[in-house]
Amino acid sequence: NAPEVGRSRLAGECLRAFLFCALTLAPSAGFAEELNSAATPTPPATPQAFPIGPPDPEGSKQSPSWEMRTGRSYLIPAFEILAYGFLLNLYDRHYTEPKDEYRTTGNTIRTHLTDSRWVLDRDQFSVNQFLHPYGGTVYFGLARSAGLNFWESWLYAGAGSFLWEIAGEKTLPSINDQITTTFGGTFLGEPLFRMANLLLESGDGGKPGFWRELAAAVISPPTGFNRLAFGNRFDEVYPSHNPATFLRLQVGGTQTSSSQNVSSSIKEQGATGDLTFTYGLPGKSGYTYTRPFDYFDIHLTSTTANTIQSIETRGLLIGTSYASGDSTRGIWGLYGSYDYIAPQIFRVSTTALSLGTTWQTWLSQGVALQGTSLGGVGYGAAGSVQRADERDYHYGTTPQALLSFRLILGDRAMLDVTGREYYVTGLLSADPQGRENILRADGSFTVRIFDHHGIAVRYAVSHRDANYPQVAFRDQTVSSVSLMYVLLGNSGFGAVDWR
Repeated sequence: NAPEVGRSRLAGECLRAFLFCALTLAPSAGFAEELNSAATPTPPATPQAFPIGPPDPEGSKQSPSWEMRTGRSYLIPAFEILAYGFLLNLYDRHYTEPKDEYRTTGNTIRTHLTDSRWVLDRDQFSVNQFLHPYGGTVYFGLARSAGLNFWESWLYAGAGSFLWEIAGEKTLPSINDQITTTFGGTFLGEPLFRMANLLLESGDGGKPGFWRELAAAVISPPTGFNRLAFGNRFDEVYPSHNPATFLRLQVGGTQTSSSQNVSSSIKEQGATGDLTFTYGLPGKSGYTYTRPFDYFDIHLTSTTANTIQSIETRGLLIGTSYASGDSTRGIWGLYGSYDYIAPQIFRVSTTALSLGTTWQTWLSQGVALQGTSLGGVGYGAAGSVQRADERDYHYGTTPQALLSFRLILGDRAMLDVTGREYYVTGLLSADPQGRENILRADGSFTVRIFDHHGIAVRYAVSHRDANYPQVAFRDQTVSSVSLMYVLLGNSGFGAVDWR
């Protein structure tokens, strides 16, 4: 029937994104400016072919029912998080410099619990702003795939981060790591969990095949680990409720078109690839927004200059749908977001809560306008790769805004325009006089050539204003033009038709 066909198509779309996610989200990926900076969190140990973990007193026949919440486990993910932290610390104390930093003892743990003050640490930007959130997806995903709901899994991510700050390192506990691991790990972990389960969800309700299981494990390693390690205990797929989706893969070349006050060492030409996936577009008949992240958008960009150039996620935490006449459908409420943007010359990253809306309006029979407008506040970091002090970026409370439009011209072409602004203040900062204002805008025009294939041209510009008492005022701008091959998902340009 129609819902089953829809689910099968959605799973197929996620399968197309498998390779890109594997290359882009692998935690061992390098960074252009920080190839040898700090330790990369190791993924969970390779699962054995037999069940492991605490024994299940009820046997392994009871799968979690996501609607009735039967079969979930609070003990198993707690044990897994403890084991993961222990193994990661064991690896770091033998193979990561400085090794002594990870050789914690009962005395250091006791000191952290009773006498230590929490600080803003001085780890490299990519470690704090990408690897810590990605590590948070492990804590979150272990709980989520064990049958716990979004909010319970968020608490487990926070607990896992706290455990590492107290017992994983001898350095003073870090406020910024606790924030980015907990919130960034949750706001990135839920989209990865949803995408993995959407891939596993088959139209006939049968067991997913080997390749879907493998791809889902690459997208969300904790999900794959629990499915393999505990057999039938956690094999029930999280129900998607058949959302309206949009998938776009792009690969091509990029050229820096202009730059101002930037280093001559930047790479002006290179290859680029990106993935955009949107889940739960408004307007789908019968689809509701009762669970956190029933709507989310995730965008990943990789270039030859920066393996991870950007990761941007946003999802509806609490909200509802609305309608305006026969032409407009939308959702509004509280959104959670995690952004990591590093266009060679400077970097910015935030985890934030925002109020806003996502909508679609039919302008005519074949022309639709989709958009998102968000405004909120988070905790972020921004800075240049050229500063000489020990930490080359600035932490602070960060007001931010996003405005995005997509004009869909039938099944032939679409125009995308997105603008973002981040203002990293001196509030809750080690450098209260410092300020960073980052603006980023991009626009692309896509033409479908045949079937799901097309070409696109994209223009992107990033601008940074920085002000520090001890550093001369910096005004930096870089822009680029890209020409790309486009592969679209089964929903084409993603217009939802409820008429």
